[in-house]
Amino acid sequence: MRRSAVLLGAVALLSCTSDRRPAAPTSSSSSSVAIPTTAPTTTASAVPTTSSPLSAITGCPDPGPLRAPDPLRPHYTASATVDVASSTVAGSVTVTFTPDLDTREIVFRLWPNAPLQTERGVHEDIGDVTRDDGTVLPVGRPDDTTVHAVLPDQLHAGQSITVTVPYSLVVPGPTPDRVAHDGDTMRLGSFLPLLAWEPGVGWATDPSTRAHAEAATSPAADYDVTLQAPGYDVLGSGERDGDHWHASAVRDVAYSIGHFALTEADVDGVHITLGVDQSVPDDPARYVRLITNALTHYEARLGAYPWPTYTAAVLPGFEGGIEFPSHVMHATGSADRSIVHELAHQWFYALVGNDQGRDPWLDEALASYTEFVEVGSLARHAAESIPSDAAGHAGDSMTYWDDHQADYYRGVYVQGAEAVASLGTVDQVDCALRRYIAHNAFRIASPADLVDALSTVFPDAAARLAPYGLHP
Repeated sequence: MRRSAVLLGAVALLSCTSDRRPAAPTSSSSSSVAIPTTAPTTTASAVPTTSSPLSAITGCPDPGPLRAPDPLRPHYTASATVDVASSTVAGSVTVTFTPDLDTREIVFRLWPNAPLQTERGVHEDIGDVTRDDGTVLPVGRPDDTTVHAVLPDQLHAGQSITVTVPYSLVVPGPTPDRVAHDGDTMRLGSFLPLLAWEPGVGWATDPSTRAHAEAATSPAADYDVTLQAPGYDVLGSGERDGDHWHASAVRDVAYSIGHFALTEADVDGVHITLGVDQSVPDDPARYVRLITNALTHYEARLGAYPWPTYTAAVLPGFEGGIEFPSHVMHATGSADRSIVHELAHQWFYALVGNDQGRDPWLDEALASYTEFVEVGSLARHAAESIPSDAAGHAGDSMTYWDDHQADYYRGVYVQGAEAVASLGTVDQVDCALRRYIAHNAFRIASPADLVDALSTVFPDAAARLAPYGLHP
């Protein structure tokens, strides 16, 4: 997530082929352009592509196909009725979950209740957690963001369970984070009760950071969401059919609600929709130009964008941008580098996930490196001084950065990107990152996974990254 140029010392940071396209809201004005490119092609599909294009990097072996999404990934069926005037959202979530380890509980995270949002009055509550056989599960609430639903019997690895939970959300006004009501717009990100499962590890119950409300860990899942916001336009994650949204193999979904003027473009099978809310003066052509150019370059450098749609909304009430799989919320007046930074998160966080509380550098440093190459600022950032309390701490968890928020950007984004860039040329680093992406697609990766991939090109990568505080 990018926060202005970037909140230094301020408030906290932080598949069958288908031709379906997101339907343009009838009350919006819309224009459409076709963008020819020479980037590797992708196929628009309901299920993410499992292959990457041949390498565009001379001398770099093709990393092979993307690792396929887990066939037993969770499936969410959710509803959301949004009343912007009354600042409320209500609905339910039904999720089918198949763990890869034995467990005696189901853990949901309620990310709207993170500190940065609740101090502005945001609050989410839930009703009974009910199994599909009608059993109401007892729950524990160790903190505002965490719900433990206790199972009567052991749920064994490979055994499925379906539970339903109603929820209600109050969003009284502006916040600088992902759940907000500002004027005649709403931002809804990480707003559904989400499973906090890390395959191979178990439930992620780290306390919520005070800096931002990004989900610490969410597995890739399929989402079918019916969202109704009468009288408003909606942009969001996945493919749209009326009030229904479908997203495959994504770790979260988000929706931007307002009155948008739309501009659309197609880049090698990816349908791009950019909406500028009527309350802000931004030029949509600039956003679309930056997005389409960066998408072309990122596919050539990192591999194919894996989903058929990409939407972005320009909204009032915050700074920078907030990323979600296939959807980004941009603040009015977003810096050019913020626009391309959030797009880079489609590879680092959306496609290759990470525990954002434990290893924030895995997505922020790699997205920043990708951004810095795109805008030509690597050399400038390499010369940037790193504060003493940040130097050597690029790999620290949010527990550390919560107490050093003023230096979080330079300590993680800049220092982490500098560390990766110092290993070799852009082509060499991109070659290693392509391997990392292909082998860890749709997973929750660890620092060891990244170092393993880097070591195929830079055998001494672990030793060279250690002075920055980056360790396997």
